[in-house]
Amino acid sequence: MLGRAVGGVGIGALSMLCPLYISEMASPETRGSLISLEQFSIVFGVVLGFWAGFLTRSLDGSSSWRIPLGIQIIPGVILAVGTLWLPPSPRLLVLRGKKDKALQTLMKLRDRDESDPLVRLELAEMQVEAKMASELGSGHGNGWRDLFGPSLIKRTMIGVGVMFFQQWSGINALLYYGPSLMRSIGLEGDTISLVMSGFVNIMQLVAVIPAFFLLDSVGRKPLLKFGALLMSFSHIAVAIIILWGSGDWPTHRTIAWVAVGMIYLFTAAYGVSFGPVAWILPTEVFPLSLRSKGAAVSTASNWFNNFLIGLITPSLVYISPAGTFFLLGFACACAFVWSLLVVPETKGVSLEEIDLLFSSSLGRADLERRKRAQEEVGIPSLLRDITES
Repeated sequence: MLGRAVGGVGIGALSMLCPLYISEMASPETRGSLISLEQFSIVFGVVLGFWAGFLTRSLDGSSSWRIPLGIQIIPGVILAVGTLWLPPSPRLLVLRGKKDKALQTLMKLRDRDESDPLVRLELAEMQVEAKMASELGSGHGNGWRDLFGPSLIKRTMIGVGVMFFQQWSGINALLYYGPSLMRSIGLEGDTISLVMSGFVNIMQLVAVIPAFFLLDSVGRKPLLKFGALLMSFSHIAVAIIILWGSGDWPTHRTIAWVAVGMIYLFTAAYGVSFGPVAWILPTEVFPLSLRSKGAAVSTASNWFNNFLIGLITPSLVYISPAGTFFLLGFACACAFVWSLLVVPETKGVSLEEIDLLFSSSLGRADLERRKRAQEEVGIPSLLRDITES
């Protein structure tokens, strides 16, 4: 129990810190793709974990569970050792007043020299954001309470909301209780239900690959809307099939496999939309001074709703398998409306420019403060140099 508790703390911290770190290191053009690469790695680990457990399930004694748990040590050690070579976030360095170190990190990350105007411009934008954060922070402290104040509540609700809908899409209901859900659509036998639920992980892994290319070309918002619609359709189709065939699955074997196909379609839609995007938005929408706190609150929403899904899914499936899928379909329909009306498009926008997407920074005082900070760090002259060159 102690080991699982320690591991849970580590996973909880990494699920917040990894996308936050990647977003602060990446350029605007590659930020979405790089965070989707993290999602690919997570799903790849889930696939390995599932099939390791599947292949060792019949071993005698404690080996059946010691081997899968022991395998987890390998990536943990690699990550722990690898962090020794990770550079610090240039935005964090600027926030702490270490401009020269931030410049060195940027030069290494962008593979450019110090005289490159684009590197100097990116550093200057970070300085502007740091100055804005410092001036605003001197007024009200940049505390947790500020996330729920009038100027930031919309951003907080975007971070919390995208994690809410990620979990209520039903993905972890399938991952945690895949065999039970497979049996609810007529698949009999432990082996076949395990294998079919295992292929849900593989489908999700495959679906993340196109997301790697689409996030920074198509954008976050279109993927969320498309994914939500397709997931809702898939859930509702499964629910209708269960109502139609659950009375006599042996004579409705064909539609049972259609339901399996709908589950795989849902998984593919999730893998290209809410799977990666839910980890991207919370690291983008918050200002620098509150980015880590905002990402932490968003991640807490993820794990809290993850807990709820794990808690209620067995009871829901026992009461009504069809009703369970109708509920998940309704949640995905709500996710579509939310994506349409609430979520801003952040594709290709630098973290420093994200602030301009929200009305909280469109007031005259904030615009004047930003303009003054830009002049202090020399952005107008840098833009002239870039234009002339």
